[in-house]
Amino acid sequence: MNKEGAPSLQKVGTDHISLLEDLKSLFKAYVLVANVLPVFTGFWLAIYFANDSFMANWDVFVLTMIGSTLVMAGALVINNWYDVDIDTIMERTKKRPTVTGHFSLKTVLSLGIAFSVLGMIILLFISVESAIYAFIGWFTYVILYTMWSKRRYTLNTVIGSISGAVTPLIGWTAISSGFHIVPIVLFLILFIWQMPHTFAIAIRKYDEYKAAGVAMLPVVHGFDITKRQFFVYSACLIPLPFLIPQLGLVFLIIATLLNIGWIVVSISGFMAKDNQKWARMAFLYSVNYVTIIFLLAVIVTLSL
Repeated sequence: MNKEGAPSLQKVGTDHISLLEDLKSLFKAYVLVANVLPVFTGFWLAIYFANDSFMANWDVFVLTMIGSTLVMAGALVINNWYDVDIDTIMERTKKRPTVTGHFSLKTVLSLGIAFSVLGMIILLFISVESAIYAFIGWFTYVILYTMWSKRRYTLNTVIGSISGAVTPLIGWTAISSGFHIVPIVLFLILFIWQMPHTFAIAIRKYDEYKAAGVAMLPVVHGFDITKRQFFVYSACLIPLPFLIPQLGLVFLIIATLLNIGWIVVSISGFMAKDNQKWARMAFLYSVNYVTIIFLLAVIVTLSL
């Protein structure tokens, strides 16, 4: 405090930074941003294949991004509200505002519901189909994953992957019907990709998940089975780029090379002496993989 009894500039600055960190943690900022990119890719490709103009649909784009982001943010916030007990145990989640008490659980739940409803309403103004896919993602993540399967079954990873995989369909159906091979393959890429991605996280955070009683595959069945499934899902990615030749030869070649990279990463896991080091490498590869794939799908259309 200064001489007049007002908060010091340093204190105000610290509080401001703390609030921003709490909000980033509450909305799982990095997860949220990662889910926004496939929405954009789906929207962009729908316009491209409809021979439409992006500028003619800029207002639809803005509303689609806002609506989908709100729905995803709402789901992530409700996940924080529901998982506060296990977040208290896990080291990487102990600083979430639901755990520290910076935000009351009632406030967090209200925010999650409000964001979800507002996002759904906005998407309904865009198209019923985009709102349906958004609801499928929300329901799968909040009800089927967070509240039902996460603590009970190792299949929680499969169930949770559905929610993240619908994002390109939300973007695409803001412009056109989702019954098209391109958004369906993008859905499959995201769905399958999330399996090894999540396995890598589960191995890295094995001790925390075990302490919290979360039924992740390596916790329940061990590293060897997890690595075998990691390999199987990685191999399942290989044929997918060949199903969308509409994106051209450049996309096919680069995507195939990236998929071969998954196989190399998988095989190296069978020989790894340090599981934590391998899992970190696999996680970093997965993050770069999905970013490159979905940016590439946009970039190649600029030259087709």
